[in-house]
Amino acid sequence: MKYICLSFDDGPNILPGDNTMEQMLDILEKHKVPASFFLIGNKITEENTKIIKRAVSLGCDIQNHSWTHPFMHELTNEQIAEEYRKCDEAIIKITGKKPEFFRPPYVDVTENMYDVIKVPFICGRGCFDWEPDKDADFRYNLMLKLADSGTIYLLHVLEGNKATLEATDRIIPVLKEQGYTFVNLPDLFEKCNIDRNINHSLWTIANNDMKSNTWPYNQQQ
Repeated sequence: MKYICLSFDDGPNILPGDNTMEQMLDILEKHKVPASFFLIGNKITEENTKIIKRAVSLGCDIQNHSWTHPFMHELTNEQIAEEYRKCDEAIIKITGKKPEFFRPPYVDVTENMYDVIKVPFICGRGCFDWEPDKDADFRYNLMLKLADSGTIYLLHVLEGNKATLEATDRIIPVLKEQGYTFVNLPDLFEKCNIDRNINHSLWTIANNDMKSNTWPYNQQQ
């Protein structure tokens, strides 16, 4: 079996009238696949709690992407711990479950962060969907190129990110046709039989190629 994981940063949405994360959930439900969502803690509000609960009901996992999305190399250990703790607490309050993974904002990792945050760090294979000039065709084609058993896609449900909605809607049936099964992050590591707790790992793909999965991460590896 070939397993693959869609992961999305920067939800939930807080701009009035924006429902990008909810639209992504519509796409996941349509294709009957789960995904993983790395949330920014201070964007969680009473109004968008129902979106997070819906994600869980669809088999998605909810993970930690910090409280305010800072450049963490600029922070003290105490500030790093606070960023992580507050986001964890906000997610636990809604889901009842502690996040199992952490994605550093901007994939900005320092050695001391591993001493402060005691869960596996996730990067993923970026599709440059944070760049507005990369249209849906570019994102779709890159996702197709990066597909491999164990791949973790690094994508975003940030406000207004319509091109990623389109690219994801298009890529899911194509990858299914190629024999891929979509799973969430905890299931990805379990089904690929990978120890996710290897020291100082920054996972881009659930395999044992430590060149790709060891800090410091290099996008060009």
